[in-house]
This record gives sequence, structure tokens and C-alpha cells, in this order.
Amino acid sequence: MKVLKFGAVWCPGCIVMKPRWKELEGRYSWLETEYIDYDDEREKADRYGVDDKLPVFVFLAEDGSELARLKGEVTEDKLEKKILEFKDK
Repeated sequence: MKVLKFGAVWCPGCIVMKPRWKELEGRYSWLETEYIDYDDEREKADRYGVDDKLPVFVFLAEDGSELARLKGEVTEDKLEKKILEFKDK
């Protein structure tokens, strides 16, 4: 599973979520992640239907299909549950 994390430097929610996300990345070494700056990579944001309501976490299966997404500030527990829900996808 891969998670795309869309964010921007001007986004207050992204700042709040950064340490939560870092904690989870460190906990699950098998988790493949990619940070995408909304302002610098607009084409990719558009391709995934991401607007300026950030952060957005897009969970992808091995074949690249979208499994789920979370938007905005969420708890570390909610992120972790979603990660574990799709661990083997």
C-alpha cells in the first residue's frame, strides 16, 4: 500500500498533522509514502481530485487504484486504523 499525502506550507492543518504522520511513518517501515506539495505539483493534485482543503491522504492499492482518502486534521488513531485496514492491499 502507498499513501499520497497532499499538503502545503501555508496549510495550518498540514502543520498540525506533520508530527502525527511522521510518528506513523516511523512505526510502519513497510508503509510507502509520498509527500506532494499542492502548490508545486498541481497536475498531480488535479489528477487525484485534490483541492485546497488540505491535508489530504490518498490510500492506494499496489495496482494504483484508490482505496480510501482522509481529509483535514484527523487523529493519529484514525490515520493508523486506515493504514492497518489496507495494510495488505
